[in-house]
Amino acid sequence: MFKKILVPLDGSKLAEGILPRVEWLAKIHGAEVTLLRVALAHTFPGMDPIQHQVNVVREAEEYLAKVEANLKSVGVNVNSVVRYGHDAQEIVDHARDRNFDLIAMSTHGRTGLTQFVLGSVANKIINTATVPILLCRVC
Repeated sequence: MFKKILVPLDGSKLAEGILPRVEWLAKIHGAEVTLLRVALAHTFPGMDPIQHQVNVVREAEEYLAKVEANLKSVGVNVNSVVRYGHDAQEIVDHARDRNFDLIAMSTHGRTGLTQFVLGSVANKIINTATVPILLCRVC
């Protein structure tokens, strides 16, 4: 039985592809859903790094607020969190630190050279998480 479900989102429609499944799981298990967005500001010369970090976090919070409102409107018990850092590590740390029962996320399902070159957040999470993971391949 799942009581706490963590849903990492990156702001893409692909990542949001997991939401119908999460909605269903949350309703049948009476689970609390936490939406997680990991923010990281890449700065360049001439940029104010602090202001850029603030902007990136603010954008992540605004995005999650919209997704959270949509899930609440269909009766899902949901909250959202923004963490700052490297995506896979922050997701795994949050799941562990907050005792989640499940991490649910979408994946492109890339293989071979494409995955090697681009890396895979899902693959990193699979290899380091200590809780069950629900991955749905979305094209």
